[in-house]
Amino acid sequence: MSESSESDETRPADLPTPDHLLHTGAERPIDPEDLVRLSGREPTPERVEEARRLLEEHGPAAAERYLP
Repeated sequence: MSESSESDETRPADLPTPDHLLHTGAERPIDPEDLVRLSGREPTPERVEEARRLLEEHGPAAAERYLP
């Protein structure tokens, strides 16, 4: 998998998150930033904090709400 040279800051907001920034969760536990990216949004401090709360409340199952 090749990584894009374009950073998150310069990538237009209407483009999907690049594959190299996503993972399945099998490699390591899902973290709050992963959960935000899984929802299709860019991480902000507020979104990461909300994701942290969801992970504390629901555990890894919090990601299932975004999966098909």
